[in-house]
Amino acid sequence: MLVFLNHLINGVSLGSVYAIIALGYTMVYGIAKMLNFAHGDVIMVGAYVCFFAVSSYNLPPLVGVALAAAVCTALGILIERLAYKPLRQASSLAVLITAIGVSYLLQNGAQILWSSNIKMFPAFFSSQPIALFGGELKITIAAIVTVLACVVIMAALVWFTGRTKMGKAMRACSEDKAAAQLMGINVNATISMTFAIGSALAAIAGVLFCSAYPILTPTTGAMPGIKAFTAAVFGGIGSIPGALLGGVLLGMIEIFASAYISTQLSNAIVFAVLIVVLLVRPTGLLGKQVREKV
Repeated sequence: MLVFLNHLINGVSLGSVYAIIALGYTMVYGIAKMLNFAHGDVIMVGAYVCFFAVSSYNLPPLVGVALAAAVCTALGILIERLAYKPLRQASSLAVLITAIGVSYLLQNGAQILWSSNIKMFPAFFSSQPIALFGGELKITIAAIVTVLACVVIMAALVWFTGRTKMGKAMRACSEDKAAAQLMGINVNATISMTFAIGSALAAIAGVLFCSAYPILTPTTGAMPGIKAFTAAVFGGIGSIPGALLGGVLLGMIEIFASAYISTQLSNAIVFAVLIVVLLVRPTGLLGKQVREKV
């Protein structure tokens, strides 16, 4: 039973990272109706910025995280302005191809700037776990911080979208951008803010992910980005609670599949579960069916 609880805690911790990343996907899709597949590489950029801030300039970890969030916020706005804004009225295929191009641009830019050599991410938290039940149940400080960060971020986003003027503008744009513009909402600024928030969250998620799995390369964000997108679709893309639910469930499925079935097959099992869920419920677990009037 305690072994099961250990795996459950690890799954919730990993799923919390996926949930934070998935929030960026679900916000951009919910408001701009775009799939930003470069989001995973923004994670990598944030991790590199924090790595060099802490290891090369001896800045405190919190300052490194704040700096990474600031850099990724600016990067997200830049990507939206240069790559996605000109394609606002283009087909979804054109946006998808552009997103893949931006992803490869960021990966190759990272290789040029920082080389492709593996870097060991510094340990921000004590490696000594908290032992319970005579040492049978072990909880790491990184897992506790990750779960708490996910809960705080989720609560802050729910409050932001429901209580603030910009949050209400985002909700209006997600319903109907043309009508929102007629009501005086600056749609371009709202979409830019969405990219900024999603990119800042990606930086935080990148630091949390590398704290748990301390290997940093220019492709570090590729697989977590794909899995976080899977989590967003799993929970219902466009839904903030759906991103949380999908991320946590995906993390748990991955950890339990690795522990009880096969480490090599864990990724395949994750995507197989997604396929089954989408066959039963195409809009995801918390997604809403949208009816189009003809």
